[in-house]
Amino acid sequence: MNYIVFDIETSNIFQDVGKNDPTLLDLSVVCIYNSHTDSYESFFEENLETLWPLLEETDALVGYNSNHFDIPLLNKYYEGSLFSFKSIDLMKTIQESLGRRIGLDAVASATLGTTKSANGLQAVEWWRQGEKQKVVDYCIQDVKVTKDLFDHMKEHQNIKYKDKVTGEILTVSVDVSEWDSKEETPITPTLQF
Repeated sequence: MNYIVFDIETSNIFQDVGKNDPTLLDLSVVCIYNSHTDSYESFFEENLETLWPLLEETDALVGYNSNHFDIPLLNKYYEGSLFSFKSIDLMKTIQESLGRRIGLDAVASATLGTTKSANGLQAVEWWRQGEKQKVVDYCIQDVKVTKDLFDHMKEHQNIKYKDKVTGEILTVSVDVSEWDSKEETPITPTLQF
């Protein structure tokens, strides 16, 4: 299965737009890991046309909280519907087993011994200061953490997290049985034929 692990950073925050609606935010950068080429890439709004064919050729989009944040935000820039693509949202998979949402940093720290390098608010500040490369580096790091977590979940079918009350590291099984199935989805291609 070919897949793309992706993450998005924005140039503004919910407080700026007055609502918790990702479609009201503006994109600063999209970073991906492409399993087909085993490479990481970044895309700004002005070169998104080179991202669309990569997404259209993949079997699945993999992200963390991507169904509720990244896909709705990115979809406003796409001529078709990204909602028609197969999506593997790691947060959703974990929530189905754990019964609640948990952040990427908490899961990655306990499961992989890895943490994120910053946070989204810091990335917005860097963007506003014109430090685009810092935002790209941060976003690529998030993609790497998400990819490593995806690989772990596929192989071990579990995640770990630290219980807030006891401080104990707990292991939760996750169901990844549907991840490798291919879905035929109607995609509006942006490729020129």
